[in-house]
Amino acid sequence: MMKTPAVMIAALLSTTAPVLAQDMPGTGTSINLAQPSWDTSWFHTEIYKQLFEELGYTVNGPQTLDNPPFYQAVAYGDVDLWLDGWFPLHDTYRPIFEGSAEVVGAVAPGGAMEGYLVDKAAADEFGITTLDDFKRPEVREAFDRNGDGKADMVACPPGWGCELSIAKHIDAYDLGDDINLINAGYAASMADAIAAQGAGEHILFYTWTPNWTVNELVPGEDVVWIQVPDREVETDLPAAEPTAGVTGCVADPCRLGYPGNDISAVVNSAFLDANPAVRALLEVSEIPVADIFEQNAAMNAGDDDIEAQAAAWIEANRDTVDGWIETAVNAQN
Repeated sequence: MMKTPAVMIAALLSTTAPVLAQDMPGTGTSINLAQPSWDTSWFHTEIYKQLFEELGYTVNGPQTLDNPPFYQAVAYGDVDLWLDGWFPLHDTYRPIFEGSAEVVGAVAPGGAMEGYLVDKAAADEFGITTLDDFKRPEVREAFDRNGDGKADMVACPPGWGCELSIAKHIDAYDLGDDINLINAGYAASMADAIAAQGAGEHILFYTWTPNWTVNELVPGEDVVWIQVPDREVETDLPAAEPTAGVTGCVADPCRLGYPGNDISAVVNSAFLDANPAVRALLEVSEIPVADIFEQNAAMNAGDDDIEAQAAAWIEANRDTVDGWIETAVNAQN
């Protein structure tokens, strides 16, 4: 059973007098927590929610928001933070929040990889290695699932950062006449694509890690990462050097078209100034990407009790977590 916060903090500080509830850093303070509309991040959000509660905070939410409304809300102070800034992908939102909110720590430093995949059978049959291969009529036809003459790609819903970046790649590489972007709900679109692949159809999709998709469709076995074309184009996307050691890519190093992203907290600055314990916790803590991936796979398989999963993770990592809590408590004192 998890220790109560007061008992736990008393043990951490090794004081001769008991630490009372009112001495906890967050006592009497609420956190208005947000989370993004993609559910692959909800696990680590719940972990931090429970850590904030151990520090004595009352946590409201998390409220689910898309990127633009979140960055506006955190700048205005309508919400205090989320744990899901993807940088440099979300650099496009910096003009909205900088000066009023800031990026703190890294929940998963360098842990977010993104790019484009096709089923391995198609890559082998047609020799697909880059997005430019979809300019070939026979490749377009093989991936045309709705009969419009274009290859269908599962992309991202409106409002997600990846919706903009994918569209910029399609425009920069002059693929608008070759690829049709499916910008519907991501989970439903990917479930449809997975079913299609299972039925022997060819699929093209964007994904990121950590994500349950690469558990259902294993790179190197069911699907392969393909590359962006090796030619200079004008785009305001962050520079991305080829990434070495990408499992299941058609080349090594692999030109994914995206740099590795840090998943980081974005927090209202006034809230941070008033709550040094929160800043300290965010600066010292991180969640292994492998653990997020494992939970995402379990969630996709039907185990959606995220609160219990987060509590179990905390208990399994109690010694590490206690160190984070101690650092946060000391920062407030």
